[in-house]
Amino acid sequence: MTLVFTDVLVYDAAAPSGMLGPTDVVVEGNRVAAVGPWDRQGAADARVVACDGRCLLVPGLVNAHFHSPANHLKGSVRSLPLELFMLQESPADAALAPTAREAYLRTMLGAIEMLRLGVTSVQDDAFLMPEPVPEVVDAVASAYRDSGMRATLALDQPELPERDKLPFLDELADVRSTLDAPAPAPAARLLEAYDHLLTTWHGAAGDRIRAAVSVSAPQRVSPEYFAALDDLAERHGLPLFAHMLETKAQRTLADQQPRFAGRSLVRYTADLGLLRPHTNVIHAVWVDDDDLDLVAAAGSTIAHNPVSNLRLGSGVMPWRAALDRGIPVALGTDEAICDDTVNVWSVAKTAGLIHNVSGLDSDDWPTSTEILTALWEGGARAQGRAGELGAVRPGMLADLALLDLDALAFTPLNDLREQLVHCEDGHDVVMTVVDGRVVAEDGHVTTVDERSLLAEARELFAARRPAVDAARDAAQHLVPAYQRVVRRAAATDVGFTRWVGTR
Repeated sequence: MTLVFTDVLVYDAAAPSGMLGPTDVVVEGNRVAAVGPWDRQGAADARVVACDGRCLLVPGLVNAHFHSPANHLKGSVRSLPLELFMLQESPADAALAPTAREAYLRTMLGAIEMLRLGVTSVQDDAFLMPEPVPEVVDAVASAYRDSGMRATLALDQPELPERDKLPFLDELADVRSTLDAPAPAPAARLLEAYDHLLTTWHGAAGDRIRAAVSVSAPQRVSPEYFAALDDLAERHGLPLFAHMLETKAQRTLADQQPRFAGRSLVRYTADLGLLRPHTNVIHAVWVDDDDLDLVAAAGSTIAHNPVSNLRLGSGVMPWRAALDRGIPVALGTDEAICDDTVNVWSVAKTAGLIHNVSGLDSDDWPTSTEILTALWEGGARAQGRAGELGAVRPGMLADLALLDLDALAFTPLNDLREQLVHCEDGHDVVMTVVDGRVVAEDGHVTTVDERSLLAEARELFAARRPAVDAARDAAQHLVPAYQRVVRRAAATDVGFTRWVGTR
């Protein structure tokens, strides 16, 4: 199929104004074929979108870090530190194991929201509790396939007991029996799940669906399992997802868990030889200069989640220090329960604002150009698609979003880059294209029956709410002990801070 946008303005990072045109953009198959005057006598069967100089075509947005299994839980937990938040977010209760249909619907909730807003690609670090069984993995991947979205899917499953993941174990003495319980699935079974994911879904839907691997976090897995996943990533060309130093409590692990021997999680990973170009270092809030030097030397990418970091009180990532070292940065929403939406536009705006309270000179604050580079080029690099996604030019994959420039966000049009970052919230997206196919138009996804799916999701998750509440109630006995850990970590001097407004 040929899709043609006529008299359209086109985002161009190199252009002084940030855009070219009005011009024409021709999409043939799943690629941008041409940017320039179109011979209207060419393809008689082409779908023509007449823009009349009033629309802007931008690359589809990339959500570089996400967890779909919490899509149905948005707005259900108040802001808490991560260690306490996770007790409410994903209690270890077999009663919450999803059916395949539940997994499909909750994944579809996020896909629909993203596609409506021009988010065309997502990296889903899916924690499929208690373990990733094939039918649930298939359901998640099928939702992305059916929605038309581009997705990179990993299985975020720890394989160590809870006691190995936390500092200040003396504060947890009264709940040690719970913490000593083995993880739901051993490494061998998790590797079998990856075999299913790779065999069944990697490269599916015309290469729109790809696999990734996830250690969740270095403290949550053994070095042997970490190395096995890194080997899969190397052999198959996959990203590897690793949450690192999201919280101050994780920073204190260096001295609190003997296996780290005074090393940060970044240094520990590097010493294992597992900090690599395909590594997505997720969050990277409580990193120091040594950590950032290691990330830069490895050629890894940082996935920055500023809204989630604010929601959980984790702190502010050292943006300028990362960029000064040439570290690629991508932007992610994290899960819906700790962003409460899946809107990458709001993430971009927050990234453009939160670092202004760093105390640095204003010349070191993020620029709109840097934010947009992270949004598009950084996101493409994180998922191993650099040179294929992140720009509107011939040969690139046709993942696109069409914005209405007559909307209030762009009226008057003063500075395109500033208005994309600070004014646009996604509601001026009038069309979303993934892999050359129109998947959303005029505020609705066109690939699925939105109305029926949303109605089914409302009914199913309302019925599931009592089980969620019961699991959360059952986890309450852990809260006092975890609170002691969080408070003790907060009081520990680690040589620097990532919190603002503290003395």
